[in-house]
Amino acid sequence: MKPARSIAWAYRDAMWSGVIAGIDPDPANADLIRRWCVDYWNDLHPYSMGGSYVNFLGAQEGPERVRSTYRGHHDRLAAIKHDYDPDNFFHANQNIPPVAG
Repeated sequence: MKPARSIAWAYRDAMWSGVIAGIDPDPANADLIRRWCVDYWNDLHPYSMGGSYVNFLGAQEGPERVRSTYRGHHDRLAAIKHDYDPDNFFHANQNIPPVAG
């Protein structure tokens, strides 16, 4: 196995990963289904490792969730981004803002 610092993926020691998706053909149930998904996630999260797989994150989850997903790799990745993308051209999705290292 490669050393942990050789890749950005921070949860190589995770045993499983899950996605919570609420689907109902009736739009009238959207708020109920969303609430169920959020409550389910909130109930499970204390038993998780705290982060996620970055491509599972939605754009609305914010910078702290992105930081927790990269764990200790975030600051190193921000420094690399500063070197290769100082203007943050590649900023969509789960952005890591460039920061001088």
